[in-house]
Amino acid sequence: MINRESLIRRLQQLSQPLIPIAASLKGDYRHLSGIKALIFDIYGTLFISGSGDIGTLETLSGSRGKAMQEALSILSPPAPHSGSRGVELFHSIIRQEHSRQIERGIQYPEVEIRKVWKEVLAALNNEGLYGGAITAESIERVAVEYECLVNPVWPMPGLKDILEKLAEGLHLGIVSNAQFYTPLLFPALLGETHTKLGFKEELCFWSYRRLQAKPSAVLFIALKNALEKSYNILPAEALYVGNDLLNDILPAAELGFKTALFAGDSRSLRLRKDDPRTKNTEADIIITSLDQLQSVITGNSYVCK
Repeated sequence: MINRESLIRRLQQLSQPLIPIAASLKGDYRHLSGIKALIFDIYGTLFISGSGDIGTLETLSGSRGKAMQEALSILSPPAPHSGSRGVELFHSIIRQEHSRQIERGIQYPEVEIRKVWKEVLAALNNEGLYGGAITAESIERVAVEYECLVNPVWPMPGLKDILEKLAEGLHLGIVSNAQFYTPLLFPALLGETHTKLGFKEELCFWSYRRLQAKPSAVLFIALKNALEKSYNILPAEALYVGNDLLNDILPAAELGFKTALFAGDSRSLRLRKDDPRTKNTEADIIITSLDQLQSVITGNSYVCK
């Protein structure tokens, strides 16, 4: 694989500051007693997401030919139309992989994006539209380039200070739809790995590692088991924070976790008003900035530096 530090540096180079866009939904939160663990979603919650979520089929539904052409040019001078063809292949390969997983009984499948890119580059090569090498290094590089172009991200305001404060008295974890580059966002944009910032590795669950995505209960069941096994913490003693009523709040609540809907950025807030699956779903609290969690957990406010 490409050197991890090289990918981190490239993520830094490709990332520009973003500012949250206020949502119309107002905060509605109170002190929740007895919370021992705080678990986060990533895209749209800890990090501002330019597209509103990680680069999935849903968020990549528009034309991305220019971004694909630019990403491919990092590896080799692309042929005309390789960008538009690359996007077609990218979507098609993901859909095919999803179909295969659904046939095996997986309701909410996830892909390993490096496998997808390997097939995309191979197909473009066979069609004479890409002449570069297809190596672990080139695959990871083009994946990072493309994701940064179609889904720029930036930390939520005050994130590093907030996490360091919360980690003083809580067990922090992550349950997120993600790819291999997602954990690299922490050292790239915050200067520290997620574990150095207080997240417990045994409480971090990324969709690409299990090939199942939220709103599947699989990641949340794994979290529930890890909390109980490692820390003797019950779901009712853990607060899950996410921006999506379907992907975050529903599966967490069904397993007994306390839930906080993060409404801090209108780009990523997903209320799912027309989805029957969330008809009777409500979060325990609604927050509009991450620093409000200090008051939720302790009853005392915290002003980020």
